[in-house]
Amino acid sequence: MTAAHGLTGVPDAGAFLARLTRLDPGAAVRLRGSGGRTALWARLPWDALVTREVAGRGPDDATVSAAELLAVLAGGGDQLPERRDAQWRWPLPPAASETVETVAAAELSRLAAAAAGTLREVSAGGLAGRAVGQRAVRDALLDHVALVVTPTGGGPVEVSQRLVQAISRMGFLGPQGVSVPDIRVRVAGRWVGLSAPYGVAWLQKVSKLTVMPIGGHPKG
Repeated sequence: MTAAHGLTGVPDAGAFLARLTRLDPGAAVRLRGSGGRTALWARLPWDALVTREVAGRGPDDATVSAAELLAVLAGGGDQLPERRDAQWRWPLPPAASETVETVAAAELSRLAAAAAGTLREVSAGGLAGRAVGQRAVRDALLDHVALVVTPTGGGPVEVSQRLVQAISRMGFLGPQGVSVPDIRVRVAGRWVGLSAPYGVAWLQKVSKLTVMPIGGHPKG
């Protein structure tokens, strides 16, 4: 018997899934239910993990196709699509995290827009008169440290453009022109996160996320 997805916050879940599938049509989404809410997790093509909590108790831990779940929600269905647990190969950040700084949402929007503008300019006109591949420019921009915060009593925390692009392109900053609370910079072990009003983006403080063996979800 097919299990129910359990999500009641359908508009919120649908917004998350719609953004995700535009960025990666083949993306997987991991559902982790607890209490009366469910955390949706996904990995973006540039390695950042994104998550949003929505109302409704979903499965304890299940991975499905984001596109298939979006289609179910759009059609008013209540069944969980076919499970694809083996497609999830990445660890999650620890549950306990610490806020080390806050940043104005407008500043992060500016940083995201500036990077997008640089990509368009260099792709169209090259760099110092020389043609440069769009992918090379994109990767260089994503690897750029967008800002550095130094918490009291701690070392500097680097916030990658990968995180800035994640919260911007997933719509976590909210509608353009609407005032939102400051964004929290969070640290959890070797992870750095940006916590915005409509979701959180996380990135390990290494060049690539660790690939886990297929066959089961990582614990943590």
